Formats: sequence, structure tokens, C-alpha cells
Amino acid sequence: MTKIDAQSQDFLLSSYDYDLPPQAIALYPTKPPENGKLLVYERDNDRIIHSDFAHFSDFVPDDTLLVFNDTKVIKARLYGYKINAQGHKKIIEIFYHKPYNHALTEFLIQTKGRIKKGDRIILESNLSESTQKGDSDETYVQILDSLDNGFRIARFIRGEEILNQSKVLKILENKGHIPLPPYIKRQDTAQDECDYQSVFAKNLGAVASPTASLHFSTQHLAKIQERFQTCFITLHVGAGTFVSVQTPDIRQHQIHSEFFDISPQVAHQLDKASKVLCIGTTCARSVEYYARHHLLQGECDLFLYPGEPFLRVDYLLSNFHLPKSTLIMLISAMIGRKKCLEIYHQALENGYRFYSYGDGMLIL
Repeated sequence: MTKIDAQSQDFLLSSYDYDLPPQAIALYPTKPPENGKLLVYERDNDRIIHSDFAHFSDFVPDDTLLVFNDTKVIKARLYGYKINAQGHKKIIEIFYHKPYNHALTEFLIQTKGRIKKGDRIILESNLSESTQKGDSDETYVQILDSLDNGFRIARFIRGEEILNQSKVLKILENKGHIPLPPYIKRQDTAQDECDYQSVFAKNLGAVASPTASLHFSTQHLAKIQERFQTCFITLHVGAGTFVSVQTPDIRQHQIHSEFFDISPQVAHQLDKASKVLCIGTTCARSVEYYARHHLLQGECDLFLYPGEPFLRVDYLLSNFHLPKSTLIMLISAMIGRKKCLEIYHQALENGYRFYSYGDGMLIL
């Protein structure tokens, strides 16, 4: 693998900032996805090609293994209410993240609205019903504790039953909302339930989409699989993917962790592949974590930035990412920070759409 030599400026958070006009942020996906713009960067000859996803396969070298992330996005945003001292209902927004304990009966959540330990948030399903606080069939979220990082530990309870993960996921599926990223400044719609999910989404557990995967329709994927070897891993993308690095020296940043799963069969494919192309940064982090630790399942907390070489990933497809994010640092680890920012600038000049519903960049 090519190693990008890091310089002192590569470790400064301020070095990963860039100006992004609000109109460059994609609020809706390109349809059909094959019409989305594709910027191809060939490292060997330092060449940039402007194309589209209809021609994606034309650029991928033969004998390349394509790795996709088959995680499925949870409808992680819920609404409920708590009853204040005056007996009035106060609407509370809940953002579900993941299980907190091994018994899968306590969960990490975030809330919008003033909440303290011991509070109960009655879920949205009761807002239009006549049930009153204390009814036996009432479903509510009980706050057990608040953590220093802004998360809360909570239980989901129906009557007197503490609900396990499978029952909580059913509540989210029935009553939740698709968790659009914070930079998409609009309400989610029924269409987002399809648009913000890859066509091969299978394993429920993500609270954000592996967005490089959104560029592929069922028909396009079938054509790719006729020509190339493909495989699927699972990494449940967490909301930490949107969190900007805060430490002035990026090496001091404690990256979020996300559950990943790689089957023994896929591990064998990765070990034997001539070249590996990861569809998205989530796949890249999973494959690189496996290359370093040889674990097939666990919590991936790998932070890639200039000076941290890629050991197994040869090529990468990715969207255009937020300033000062771990994702733009990962891209910089592969092609260098200056080249990354240069390409982002050229993408803006050429009308590329950024972020989750935006266009893509193929690094070869």
C-alpha cells in the first residue's frame, strides 16, 4: 500500500477546514442514481476525470474485489412527551443509538428538551390516545443516567415490562422516523425511508446510512456483480460519524466506535483478493481494522489520518465529507491532505453535490 508521509500541518484540526456554500449540500438524492456525478482520481498519474455513476465499472481495474456494507438504517428518531409539574405535556425528541448493556435492556439515547435522571418520556404512540400517565399499557422511556458526553442511558418500558432490543426495534420501526443527517435541514418523508437505505441493506442497526452505497440501483449492482467479485460486511454506522473533531491536534481525538461483523468467508476473500475496493469509508475502516487485529466481530474504533497507512484497502469510493470530520481525514490518509482539499475545491467548481445525498469520488 502507498503510504502518505505526514507533515506537522497534517495533524492540525484547522488544516481540514474548507468553505462549503450551503447550496452545495444535497437535500435529495439524484434519480436515477446512475446519473450522479462521479469524480475519479487516479493516483498513479495524478489525474482527475469527471464522469458519472453509469460509467463506474469502466474505471474499476479487473480482478478487484468490491466490498459493500449491508447495514440497515433504524428509524432512530422518536417523539414523546413528559408531563411537567403543572400537568402539561412537553414534547421531547429522542434519538436512539444502540444497546448499552449485554442484556440488551438498556440503551444509549440522546434527547432534545430538558430531561433529568428518573424522568419518563411517554412515546408518540400515546400522544393521540386517551391513555393517561400510569396506565398499564403505556409505553415510555425511563432515563436511568446522564453521561458526560451528552448521551443518556435509558430503558424502554411497556406497562411493567422492560423491553429488550428486539421489541425496542419493533417500536422504532412502527413509530420512528428516518434519522436524516443534521445538515439536511428538512423533515424526513416517506420517500426517505427508501432513499436513505441502500438497495442491499439487510442487517438492522445503523443510525446513519453508509452513503457511498446509495449510488447503486438494483440493476446497476447486478451488472457489477456480473463483472466483478463482490462481498458484504456489516458495520452499523453511528451518529458519531457526523461529529467534528474538536481537539486542535487531531491525534488527540477519541474516535467513536461502531459494531462490525465480517464472516469467515468474506475474511478469506479479503485475504486472497488481488485488489480491494471499499464502497464507502465504513467498509474501509472495517477492512483496515480486520487487517490490523484479525478480528471478525467487535467494536471498530480505528482512526485513519495522514501517517496511518492503509494495509489492505487499495481503492475507495466515497462521498464528499464535512470539514474537520474524521471522514475527510480518512480520505487524506489515502491521498494526502493537500490533494484531498484540492480535489474538493475542484469538485465545488464543477458543481458536485456534497454529503450524504451528494455525488461520489472514486480513488484509484
